[in-house]
Amino acid sequence: MSQIIKLSDNAASRIKEIMSEAHKDSIGVRVSVKSGGCAGMSYVMEYSKEINPNDEVIEDKGVKVFVDPAAIMYLLGTEMDYKKGDFSSSFVFNNPNETERCGCGESFKTD
Repeated sequence: MSQIIKLSDNAASRIKEIMSEAHKDSIGVRVSVKSGGCAGMSYVMEYSKEINPNDEVIEDKGVKVFVDPAAIMYLLGTEMDYKKGDFSSSFVFNNPNETERCGCGESFKTD
């Protein structure tokens, strides 16, 4: 099985930065999806303090990303990137499964 999420160099280095500032009991970042937003689904990133039994653990470029089991089918083949803009910086998910994305880029839909 191919990796669920690939990390760009920018994303990996940003996660390293975030983790160096995180609470000591955080062991990585968790990526999940939730219902909501104008297109139906949105990505959620948060600190992870523990590995849940069904989490998919991705170790790439020296960082650990835990993928919520409910999100795996939505995220297969996704590249996680980190973009710095003039006014905001954010993680960006380049997801080949998306069939629609809302105009603000906050949510997506798959068929």
